[in-house]
Amino acid sequence: MELRQLEYLVAVAEERNFTRAAERMHVSQSGISAQIRQLERDLGAQLIDRSSRTATLTTAGKAAIEHARAALTSAQAVRQSVDEVTTLIRGRLVVGMVTACTVTGLFDALANFHTAHPGVEIALVEDGSDRLVEKVRSGALDLALVGSAATAPPGLDALQIVSERLVAAVPPDHPLTGLRRVRVEDLARHPLVCMPKGTGIRTVFDQACAAIGVRPAIALQASAPDAVADLATRGLGAAILSESMAGAYDGLVARVIEDVEVPAVLALVWGRMGTPALRELVRHCRLAFGEGPTPA
Repeated sequence: MELRQLEYLVAVAEERNFTRAAERMHVSQSGISAQIRQLERDLGAQLIDRSSRTATLTTAGKAAIEHARAALTSAQAVRQSVDEVTTLIRGRLVVGMVTACTVTGLFDALANFHTAHPGVEIALVEDGSDRLVEKVRSGALDLALVGSAATAPPGLDALQIVSERLVAAVPPDHPLTGLRRVRVEDLARHPLVCMPKGTGIRTVFDQACAAIGVRPAIALQASAPDAVADLATRGLGAAILSESMAGAYDGLVARVIEDVEVPAVLALVWGRMGTPALRELVRHCRLAFGEGPTPA
């Protein structure tokens, strides 16, 4: 019996499919099938019911699965303890980031971390902020760059990167540029171009509209700030962006939305720092964003 066979068994049990389990473990389907059959021969019992398209645990498999998980957890604890003593950092980190959000500080941190610790595999995934937070909470992600309203999501450790007011960004000849003050009710009279739901900017804006009972006319949505700004430049609506985002586009006039006082926050979030690799990545992120090193 080998640890990798137990890893394959757990993967098949959780994915309920040999193909998906093989993709998750980065091996061929034939390879994972052969290893599980070898494990079944060693134990003298069938662990996976292969009679239907969904792979399910047999009675023997159900009896074995929790012990398999416990063995893998114990093996990881042994590896982690040795790594901490020898300061050898290895493993795999899964980092999430808001779709179409480019933050060079995070990329710098990842590059510096990779240079310092080439033995750690880094995976990068994109998604909406709400789903990223859920994945950090569940442990599916180690760290994520997310947008939120006012503060970082509760219950997670965080490094706040940006906290800014919202603005309406419009071409110079747009009616909003003639107003002394721009408020949410003013925006409701015009088509708007927004980020999608689940992003920090959209959450802040939706909350402000709901607070005064306004239903804005969202004409278009785009995941990338560049696309939101470009659509506004072409006269398709007033872009709802943060101050720094809007300031990057010369063809638009940015007006602060005065009654949206809650800022849009961009932050790195992570859960319990259970591995040396995650602690080291967080340290690199703090350095990249000018916070300096944290105590070991």
